[in-house]
Amino acid sequence: MAKSTITFEDINVTVTVPAGTRIIEVSEKVGSAITYGCREGDCGTCLMKVTEGWNHLSEPSVLEDKILRENMAGKHNRLACQAQVLGGTISVKPV
Repeated sequence: MAKSTITFEDINVTVTVPAGTRIIEVSEKVGSAITYGCREGDCGTCLMKVTEGWNHLSEPSVLEDKILRENMAGKHNRLACQAQVLGGTISVKPV
């Protein structure tokens, strides 16, 4: 099974997780400031900036894309509750 390395820049913690893991699942466990509201991609609370490896994440769903546009998110912003890791090295931080 593919693995991915995620670095949470706000707390300087790096973890290795299996492919398919959503960022928010790890964020909670390591204590990152990436917080959530609904966990379903509806509220936009878990907006994060992907500083490295954005191409190692699943494509945004139609719902996530809508929420990102409503929040005027930047090109490399994603919702931690929707972004699944596919492999490789990824770095994220709260927005």
